[in-house]
Amino acid sequence: MNASAKAIINLDVGGPVISRHLYGHFAEHLGRCIYGGFYVGEDSDIPNAGGIRLDVVEALRALNIPNLRWPGGCFADEYHWMDGIGPRSERPSMVNTHWGNVEENNHFGTHEFMALCELLGAEPYINGNVGSGTVKEMSDWVEYLTRDGDSPMVRLRKANGRDEPWQVPFWGIGNEAWGCGGNMSAQHYADEARRYATYCRDHGGNKLYRIAAGASDDDYAWTETLMKAVNCLGCAKEPRGYFQGLTFHYYTVPGPWSDKGSALEFDLDDYYATMVKAVRVEELIAGHAAVMDCYDPKKKVGLILDEWGTWWNVEPGTNPGFLYQQNTMRDALVASVHFDAFHRHADRLVMANIAQTVNVLQAMILTDPDSGALVLTPTYHVFEMNKAHQDAASLRVDVKSEGTTRTVGESELDTFSVSASTKDGRALVSLTNLDADAPLEVDLDLRGRAVAGVRGRVLTADVLNAHNTAEVTDVAVQDLDGLSVEGGMLRVNIPAHAFVTVELELA
Repeated sequence: MNASAKAIINLDVGGPVISRHLYGHFAEHLGRCIYGGFYVGEDSDIPNAGGIRLDVVEALRALNIPNLRWPGGCFADEYHWMDGIGPRSERPSMVNTHWGNVEENNHFGTHEFMALCELLGAEPYINGNVGSGTVKEMSDWVEYLTRDGDSPMVRLRKANGRDEPWQVPFWGIGNEAWGCGGNMSAQHYADEARRYATYCRDHGGNKLYRIAAGASDDDYAWTETLMKAVNCLGCAKEPRGYFQGLTFHYYTVPGPWSDKGSALEFDLDDYYATMVKAVRVEELIAGHAAVMDCYDPKKKVGLILDEWGTWWNVEPGTNPGFLYQQNTMRDALVASVHFDAFHRHADRLVMANIAQTVNVLQAMILTDPDSGALVLTPTYHVFEMNKAHQDAASLRVDVKSEGTTRTVGESELDTFSVSASTKDGRALVSLTNLDADAPLEVDLDLRGRAVAGVRGRVLTADVLNAHNTAEVTDVAVQDLDGLSVEGGMLRVNIPAHAFVTVELELA
């Protein structure tokens, strides 16, 4: 018997708003993400604006990209921003010790990043240097970017060609302080975060959203230590405003860290093991949120997953420090189930940033270094299909399914995932069938609002490792025909290993 599911959605009962910032991105100085990805230089034959590649900008604008995190990652805690301003010919070079031990010329710095954000229409998320930097260095960077009037940093910014300050809301206080960001203990970092945050000032109308560097995976003790830094257990008081958000990082890595597996060469066991790791993100979000609730029951402090995605072995023949991997239908499904989890926890999870945007890890875009061609990955299409969830009210989905549970090792994997939201007289339902071989029949029981129109789209491929290259596009979005609503019921037939969105026009 084929697997089936029924999902009840009350279209008139909206829940927490799904922040657009859950669809954020991450651009680190790593491999060909910045140089050769976003930035090709003004002398390039590839169309650019001030060296910024315009076809990459156009592709990301189509996703309604809400924010971009930069310059790292591990790179952030060895980056000194003063080296990346002023005339490019006079900027000192540096060694990127974390990623390939390559020398960088600092031609892409603060002004170039802000120009990129303006082209993208994205809000900047700047990650400051706590590991090897100073409080003054970060404080000066905030002043340089966001202050108006007449001060040393304002005069320096104006001398470098920018009279008006920028709006820069999001500031990361270091990165992975438990590891590459300084190998600190949780308590030591919490004390440092309070100190750094104190001197990251609000200038003029720019209100900072200070983000503390949080845990790896399920290190709930790290989260508790950070929460203790702003409030006491069981207190009814408002959290002290040292930082407004805290992070955690979680990558989908089904194998051992030393041999993560191939992005392209995998079997069914590898595929299902990957999906077990992917859906675990919901357990981790709930775990960190539960700790935060004890110290912040009114949810004033936001939880941020600012590094997530698949991490495979690098493609053969590429620099192992550049983390270049292909992106298949499997990666797209990892993304789709992550977003369902994000939507269900929109009351606490306020931002997420996939790692990374171009040419690194689970990228949206791959650029061919020889031909200059731009490739949209399967993961890109999940972001595009889901973009109507941004700033929409989440909708509760009650599911009853049969035949959608699969035993994978010692875990039970539900192969059906769904989430929904509503905004501006429309609703969007996202549905994922993780079963590698069998289709899934889903009946949507739509209550509370009449439906005047329906449109379906589907992302799938003949094989799980289908991917796109400069020569061949094997994974693309198709229309899903034959949908109609009768008596409030809508039947959706989802192919094997597929992601579907259904857009409802509400009467």
